[in-house]
Amino acid sequence: MRLPARADGPAMQDLVARCPPLDLNSAYLYLLLTEHFPDTCILAEDDDGLLGMVSGYRPPGRDDTLFVWQVAVDPRARGRGLGLDMLLGLLSRRSPRPAHWVETTVGPGNRASRSLFRRLAVRLDASLNETALFDAALFGAGTHEAEPLLRIGPFTPPVPESDRNP
Repeated sequence: MRLPARADGPAMQDLVARCPPLDLNSAYLYLLLTEHFPDTCILAEDDDGLLGMVSGYRPPGRDDTLFVWQVAVDPRARGRGLGLDMLLGLLSRRSPRPAHWVETTVGPGNRASRSLFRRLAVRLDASLNETALFDAALFGAGTHEAEPLLRIGPFTPPVPESDRNP
């Protein structure tokens, strides 16, 4: 697992395209994530390429919160806990402003992502609360389901792997 680099933008977009029901964004957006938000994104890869990614950012004025935009796991890597491992890896990075809250939006029909964030809350020994955020009508007539906000926390950030005792 590693930070993204500018050259990873196209592979990130390709990965998301292989991961419905995730919303596919423009190539430019994935390039911006690598350029502006590498510290709040993480990639997982093997010899055959990109296996997974988490993209996120810190909402303005809320340095204690990581907003997770997308979690994508290639179909060939599903069922191995990679999504949870990437989230924990991202949260355990050394930072002068560690996150004590995770927020994300997940539509009611995305059972896999909802399960992932429930597992993350359990792993962090934190509560998970859901509130309304983006109503379906905001996305246009019949084009997208609602995106409620899931909020996990507060929690103590995981210890970086390099700091754990063998």
